[in-house]
This record gives sequence, C-alpha cells and structure tokens, in this order.
Amino acid sequence: MSTLSQVYTQHPLKVHYIIPLDFDSVVTVPDSHAWPISDGFESNDWLSIPTIDLKDPDAVKLIALLSSNYQKLKALRSPGGATGYGLARISSFFNKFMWHEGFTIMGSPLDHAKELWPNDYQKFWQVHALPCTRNDDIMEDGQKKMEELATTLMHKILEYLAVSEEEMKWLGSPEVASTALQLNSYPLCPDPNRAMGLAPHTDTSLFTILHQRISGLQIFKEGVGWGLVHPITGALVVNVGDLLHILSNARFPSVLHRVVMKETKQRFSVAFFYSPPVDFNLAPLGLSSGQIPLYHSVSVAEYVGRKAKDLNKALASIRI
Repeated sequence: MSTLSQVYTQHPLKVHYIIPLDFDSVVTVPDSHAWPISDGFESNDWLSIPTIDLKDPDAVKLIALLSSNYQKLKALRSPGGATGYGLARISSFFNKFMWHEGFTIMGSPLDHAKELWPNDYQKFWQVHALPCTRNDDIMEDGQKKMEELATTLMHKILEYLAVSEEEMKWLGSPEVASTALQLNSYPLCPDPNRAMGLAPHTDTSLFTILHQRISGLQIFKEGVGWGLVHPITGALVVNVGDLLHILSNARFPSVLHRVVMKETKQRFSVAFFYSPPVDFNLAPLGLSSGQIPLYHSVSVAEYVGRKAKDLNKALASIRI
C-alpha cells in the first residue's frame, strides 16, 4: 500500500519553492514577501468556536531546535519529498512568498529524526520532557495522543453522519491512517502589515488538529469576512478539510483559512493532519433517501494529486 509521502513524490516542487528566507538576516520585508495592503488583514469578531478539552502538549518548543539556518538546511525537504524543513507546499500557487517556515514529519518521528541527524538525533528527540509523557520520547508520545484523539473524533463524526463503521473499515486499524505532523514557525517580521504568514487555503485532510498559543489564524465566512481564532489555554483547534467535506456531502464544509502577521513576537503552531489511507476511495456517505451526492468518488491519492495541481480549485473539480 502506498503512503502519503510516496504520493507527494509524484508532484515535485521547484527548489525555490522549498527554501525559506533567512528571516534572521533581514531588517525590512523584501518585495518577494510583500503582500498588497489592499488584501486587508483585518478581521471581525463574529467568530465563536467550540473547544475540545485536552492537555496542552507544549510541543512547539521543539521548533527552537531548528533555530540555526545551517541545521535547518541540513534537514531541507527534497523537491519530490514531503518531509523535512521548508516552505509551505502551497507557496507555488502565489506570486508572493509567505513569512513562514516549517518542518513536516510523516510516519515515525524517531525514524525521521535518525535519518536527518544520524549522529545527534537525540537533541531533537529527547527534549522538554512533559508531565503528561511517560518517557522522553515526546514526539512519538505526542503523535500517538493526536492519533487517539483523531480516531475518537472520527467515530463521533461518523455517528452524527449515520455512516456505518463497516463503510470505513480502515478506522479499525488506526495505524493505517495517513497522518502528518507539521511544526510551523512564523518569525518576527519588521513590517507585519505587509507580510502574510500563510495564504488563504483549505486543508486536504479529513481534519486538522491545531495547537496555537498566539493569535494569527483567521477563518473565512462567506458574506461576513475573516474572523480571528483566538487561542484558548489548554484547547486545540479542529479544522475541517476537503476530504471530510466530500465524505459528508458538504454537511461538514472545509474551512478557508490563513495566518496573518499581527504579533510583535515569533509565533509557533503545531498541526496534525488526519486522513484515510491513500488507496481509500472517498465518496459522500450517510445520504438519506432522495438525497443527491454532490461529489464524484475519488481515491485519497487522486485527490492529493488534484490538490497539488489546483489547490483551492480541487474540490470544484470533482463536483457532480
């Protein structure tokens, strides 16, 4: 069975869409990263978001281990790769670069760390032990907790949609789910009003579980505009992605979101992306009598490919 990482190798990026700016060396926002002021970064306070109670994982401190530019470039993502250090994969769809750098992990964090830093992977692996962890393997432990939470959420969603677990057999083996852990850094910016942390997009996944401590994430509502998602201590944000949009026949619509640079300090976030196995065929499920499916059946791998080519137009491309 193919993996999510293998699917991305079929959609390589050009190198200049991988290597981030050396943010520590700039004192002004270069033209390559200056977004039009007319884009408007303001947001409204219409937003009210339900919360999920979970202990704060505090994993954002791990990003500090990649603080030196040299160390970061050693872990640079390859053009055909999906894991490692680099720009957001959506960068190639925009004519300006984003004020962002990230580190992506797919599969075992330990195996990934050993591959990148064979001689000193423990500096990445065994740091900032938390009270909620049973050992020093904070990355592995944190990912397992996210997988457990994601599986629980998925069961609840299926119950609401009246979808039998027989139709989603892969849920019985959580280890076959396609997951990715994304460590995000939004460095200090000399002119936040001219920079964009992350451009508007929807996620490909069923849903994304996000940890954030500093505001910056905004979501868009038609007819209302952008709303700021205020951080809540000890809470995680669950963001619906395209795959759940398809599966639910748009009853759970994917959320257009972006990250703006409004703070005077560096912002970190950790995102956990949760999807079915890449060979799973996705189609609207749980439809009541007479209800018409809005989307064609598509495999996860095929949709990831469409998203890699068309980004925010991918969902419309499979609309019936």
